[in-house]
Amino acid sequence: MKKVERINIIMRYINNRAHFTISELMQEFNISRSTAIRDIREIEAMGMPLVAEVGRDGGYFVMHNSVLPEVRFTDNEVKALFIAFMATRNQQLPYLTSRQSLAEKLLGLISKNQQDDLVLLNQILLFEGTNPNNPDLLELSDLPHPMLEKLIQILLLDNYLQITMNEEDGVKTYPIYLLHLYKEKSVWMIEGFNLKEERKQIFPVDNLTDVIVYPSKKRLSRKKILEKLRHQEEVFNLVLEIGPKAISQYKKYHPFKVSISYTNPYQTTAILKTFINVNKTEDLIEFTNWLLFLGTDIKIREMPEEVLELIKERYCLFFP
Repeated sequence: MKKVERINIIMRYINNRAHFTISELMQEFNISRSTAIRDIREIEAMGMPLVAEVGRDGGYFVMHNSVLPEVRFTDNEVKALFIAFMATRNQQLPYLTSRQSLAEKLLGLISKNQQDDLVLLNQILLFEGTNPNNPDLLELSDLPHPMLEKLIQILLLDNYLQITMNEEDGVKTYPIYLLHLYKEKSVWMIEGFNLKEERKQIFPVDNLTDVIVYPSKKRLSRKKILEKLRHQEEVFNLVLEIGPKAISQYKKYHPFKVSISYTNPYQTTAILKTFINVNKTEDLIEFTNWLLFLGTDIKIREMPEEVLELIKERYCLFFP
């Protein structure tokens, strides 16, 4: 590790602790005592207000109510942050409106040469969702659903929620324990345990009109919820052996509920297990399309007859 990188990391390490010793730095960063002392002296010279404690168990602590020095980024760290910004444009992410102020602060922390590198990167790199005619880092063309940030803010405090959904047959309210908030096919979804019906349900965030914390008196414990979910687990009815080409396709896209288990240390073969609800036409068609997307590098161990017939129909359309 380069010296400038090590010192930046040590500064972050110090900022997150009320007290530290030279021995702790030696062990944490695998450096000698003399190197640790030199680094501490350099950090003090940069303006970090450290106070030394004398004695056998003495060490250092950061002086309270003091202004810490500005964070310094290495060239690679600046590029990593910038590329992360570029790659997540037009992704309907929460807190997207903060992107402009973050970018402005980042640019204010770096040198002119680093800024020139970012301008060049912005001209060269195009990611999915980028408009090549307007590759502006600050472009905010598709803000997320306005309820998404409110939902996340409440989730940081509590997973027990009462959500109000706008559905085809009217407005409905559900008491849930939120299990996951995830994005699939550019749509944010809530996976929750319905506390009233005691079953798992999926809700689209786009239909969310209100969310509040659910009263504590009516709650099931998290332990009981997880026990009920284990008892309700669906039996797998689709089991595939997949090879490297299919694994590559899987990594490009896979439904949220579908996972694989690698069967060799090189991760070139795997087992895919999931449940397909063949009674839901939408799920049946969606999974069939995805299985065709995986390609032919698969071996069927178990598959619902309805899925197999639909795959045969699709192949007949292309190869009559």
